[in-house]
Amino acid sequence: MGNIRIDDHTDDYMRDVDKALEEALEAIGIHLEGEAKEELSNSPKRIDTGLLRNSITYALDGEAPDRSSYSADTGGEMGSYSGTAPVDPQGRSVIVGTNVEYGIYVHEGTSRMAPNRFLKNALERNQDQISEYIKKAMS
Repeated sequence: MGNIRIDDHTDDYMRDVDKALEEALEAIGIHLEGEAKEELSNSPKRIDTGLLRNSITYALDGEAPDRSSYSADTGGEMGSYSGTAPVDPQGRSVIVGTNVEYGIYVHEGTSRMAPNRFLKNALERNQDQISEYIKKAMS
């Protein structure tokens, strides 16, 4: 009887799936970053220096943000990112947000200012596009 050889390509397959998922998450991060910036810039318009808008970025879980620093359009204030996004225990993820301290007040509003949910609105408005990025990656 002849020898039977079975080649197990599971590791190769899983590397390809991981790479495709990472590319999809990167595309989602880029897309949502742009959408959140647009949302913040448009309605209601409250841009003074552009610092909050310019600070919006994304990071894949366990990785550093897409860029290391940002500044206001006016050239005054500057900010930077340090560290990495938290590791998601349930699998890969992308985080889109800002580290500007007053960002939460703009997003959620205050007793004197209506909310401008630039992150939430960008996510909700783009659910179909997010699904398409994932479907494309997994096909």
